[in-house]
Amino acid sequence: MLRLEPTRIRLEKAINGYEKVNNHLWHCASIRMPLTILHRIWFYNITFFLQRGYICDKRKNMKGKRWDDHYTRRARDEKWLARSVYKLQEIDNKFNLIHKGDRLLDLGCYPGSWSQYGIGKVGPGGKVIGIDLNEPGQLSFPNFRFIRADVFAFDIQGLVRENGKMDVVMSDLAPRTTGIKIADVSRSIALAEQALDIALAFLKKSGYFLCKVFEGEDLKIFKTKASENFLQVRLYRAKATRKRSREVYLLGLGFK
Repeated sequence: MLRLEPTRIRLEKAINGYEKVNNHLWHCASIRMPLTILHRIWFYNITFFLQRGYICDKRKNMKGKRWDDHYTRRARDEKWLARSVYKLQEIDNKFNLIHKGDRLLDLGCYPGSWSQYGIGKVGPGGKVIGIDLNEPGQLSFPNFRFIRADVFAFDIQGLVRENGKMDVVMSDLAPRTTGIKIADVSRSIALAEQALDIALAFLKKSGYFLCKVFEGEDLKIFKTKASENFLQVRLYRAKATRKRSREVYLLGLGFK
């Protein structure tokens, strides 16, 4: 199999080659030998792409280090399944969402940190149900149930009859981002609206709803829709949210 050398080594070889070519050019010039423009174009193109590859590799390494931030390391040290737990913990501490004995529905539960936090908060007398296409494999507790399902496809009323009403419905659902702001926001709103529809079917009176959503023009419309069903609706940006992220959390307090 052909193995490509690391970009740094390729760049070093290109630089060494440049010195040799440069010396050769000076030698040719000194004896007045004709030089082809194609040789120069070839060399500068090769050097440009090697330098570009080196810069991209360096940026990639820097990005990897940036993702491994304070909250990621803290989650790893404290045995949480993901750093997103600190967002829920902060919101819960501020708005007192989850109580002992509560019944929770966690939409988009994978990798499991929100369910993991909820299991500890509700205690043995409570219940946490997680729904996702991917199962959080490290969660095995008597008061936790996982349902493999697409939030756009499962039988909502059937699950309500099977599992009963919930005190809290929470959703950390997020779309696969494309980098196109309008498209990403639109997909996020679609997930949030589906989460709200599920919450309206599952929630007990005075229950709480929490969902992630991206900031954009449609967020105001979505907030207005949620306000029709809750006594109070708040938007909140958690401290653990990455600085460049557009995500905020919508809280519906007091289901009517």
